[in-house]
Amino acid sequence: MRRAAWRDAAPGVWEATSGRLEPGEDPWAAAVREAQEETGLEVEVERRPWTAYAAKRANEPMLVVVYRAVAVAGTVVLSDEHDQAAWLDADAFAARSPLTALADAVRSALAAPPPGPDR
Repeated sequence: MRRAAWRDAAPGVWEATSGRLEPGEDPWAAAVREAQEETGLEVEVERRPWTAYAAKRANEPMLVVVYRAVAVAGTVVLSDEHDQAAWLDADAFAARSPLTALADAVRSALAAPPPGPDR
């Protein structure tokens, strides 16, 4: 997903779906909600986070928790947060995104075996 040009942080940057926790929200539930809100897709998100790393958003520190998911139904419908979407392999994503830690997480998630039926 490419962040829309009018966004306050990282306009024009290619990223995976992302978002913030709502007060009292479970991180896994937030990942499911954000994926649906930002893409319109029905997704199955693995219960265990894939990885996590420290980053900054508009010079403010944050913790990025990465989940791995599979789209199971729907067609991508962009929210107002993004102006483009594409299905990319790890190399194509890394070439488009300056977010090195995220690109590394994408590469490792895509290189791993698919999740089992219990996700």
